Amino acid sequence: MVEQWNPIGSMGIISAFNFPCAVSGWNTAIGLIAGNTMIWKGSETSSLVTVAQTKIVTDVLRSHGFNSVFTTCQGTGPEVGERFLQDKRLSLVSFTGSTKTGRHAAREVASRFGKTILELGGNNAAIVMPDADLDMTLKGSVFSAAGTCGQRCTTLRRMIVHESIFDQFSKRMVKAYEGIRLGDPLDPNSLVGPLHTKG
Repeated sequence: MVEQWNPIGSMGIISAFNFPCAVSGWNTAIGLIAGNTMIWKGSETSSLVTVAQTKIVTDVLRSHGFNSVFTTCQGTGPEVGERFLQDKRLSLVSFTGSTKTGRHAAREVASRFGKTILELGGNNAAIVMPDADLDMTLKGSVFSAAGTCGQRCTTLRRMIVHESIFDQFSKRMVKAYEGIRLGDPLDPNSLVGPLHTKG
């Protein structure tokens, strides 16, 4: 088996607020290894993270003899993100965000025969069978759904529970949710902190 990575030119990365470093990092690492250049638009609500990470990555690349292969163009989706979608110089656009905006991104980039990588809102489920460790399942499910206030693509949104344990498990789930502590996310006693923005 042979795997061969071929450069496609310049790539655009549009990341969401919730995991800006991770999304930029995995796209950039693969893109640069394959010989591409990157331009990144982080979320306008996490601009300082975008600027800080760009400085770190740029300093490391320059110290190894690479100039202008990783660039940031920060701004709002309508101002900057839309230009990424329209720009024929960007052979590929990686977009992380809502399903609605992802549909728009896919249509726009495809209309110019560009490529997309889309990581969109999920509808993740946990399947609970009769032989499951219900204590572990309960803890994992509650944390997965509530631990980041539903503000990540991997948030648990559905439970599929076998009918033979449904009544038992659902009562325990209700009790667990009644005990969730809201508060300062830096307080170790808080499970649910504030939402990212009022919107």
